[in-house]
Order: sequence, then C-alpha cells, then structure tokens
Amino acid sequence: MSYFVTGTDTGVGKTMISCALLHAFAAQGKRVVGMKPVAAGLDDEGRNEDVLALRSASNVSATPGQINPYSFYPAAAPHLAAQHVGVRIELARISTSFHELAGQADVVIVEGVGGFRVPLNDKQDTADLARELALPVILIVGIRLGCINHALLSADAIAASGLKCAGWVANCVTSGMTLQQENIDAIQQRLATPLLGVVEYQPQPDACIAARSLDLSLLND
Repeated sequence: MSYFVTGTDTGVGKTMISCALLHAFAAQGKRVVGMKPVAAGLDDEGRNEDVLALRSASNVSATPGQINPYSFYPAAAPHLAAQHVGVRIELARISTSFHELAGQADVVIVEGVGGFRVPLNDKQDTADLARELALPVILIVGIRLGCINHALLSADAIAASGLKCAGWVANCVTSGMTLQQENIDAIQQRLATPLLGVVEYQPQPDACIAARSLDLSLLND
C-alpha cells in the first residue's frame, strides 16, 4: 500500500512526517521509498533538502528522476516556478515514475507540495495528482493558531476529490501553544478519520523520534 501525504499548509512538517512514516513502515520489515513529485527550492548544487531527506529515510534505491521528476530552483509555487523556466508539469510523467517505484517497494510515500489544492499547471493541482495516482491520503495538520479551520477545510477538499483520508497526524510545529491539546481534541472530534499520532514539538525535528509517535495499525485504507 502507498500513500499521498498532504498538509494543511506549507511549513507544517510534511517532509519530516513523510520520513517518519518511511521509518515506521521500514521497522515492520517493509521495502520503502519516498517520492517528491515536485520540488521547488534548490541549493547552488541543484539539491533539494526535502528530496535528500526522503532518500535518506528510504531503504530502496531509486534514480533521482523517479524520486523527484520535477525540480526547480526558485522556492515558489510549483506552477509559477515551472512557468519561469518554460516547463509544464505533467501528471503522466509523475505517474510513470510512481509506478516504477511501486514496482520496487512495498510502500511508496508520495509527498505533495504545500496544501492539497496547490496548482501544478494551468488546469491541475495536487488534488488531481492524488487522484491520478489513486492513493489514500494522510493529512498532516500543523498544530498552531488556525489549525482547526485548516484541518476541516483540507478534509473537506480531500472528500470532495473522491479520495479517502486514511488518517491524520497532529504535528506540533510551535512551542508552548495555548490550549494545544484542546485544539487537537477539537479536530479529532470533527474528523471522521483516525488520528495516527501526535508528534510533539522538536526544536531540531527528527523523523526517527517522530516515527515512535505514529500508530500505523490505525490507518484506514
């Protein structure tokens, strides 16, 4: 089984939790690989830190083109970054890479870009990509002010796309948030999908530590 990881916004820890999922599945003896279909924001050597983290957390070797079909230097919305260099992001190309990875691994964790409705080209967005890959979705909720509304809107968008939300993760991205547990409880009461775990705030995010907070047995495939 493979999963599409999305978030309530950018900066909510999708990469860290995606890596944590890879570690957790690997601990079950699974062959795992992470995929970042579109990466925007490269260093001077053409590397993206999210892609590097996913590769490091994988135990299956794959080519850079399979793991990351599209990469762009500007840290911008993907369709804008692509337009800047005269490229159109094609879902078919991403799908081909995904199926190649799925043939090599038991679990592919596909990390989306930003939130669930981020445009990828002039007509399609990440929701269309998740549909193209026909994957259940894991929603990463960044626990911070406004997270309840963001979580519920994201869940509605996933359902409206005809996709199944297999679970959600509460990632505490700020330290000392007022009424943190109450916010998590409010979301849990309103989402009809299992809470896979609460990842407490880490000054230096560590996916191996985060993996210990996830209960994969709760996944609703």
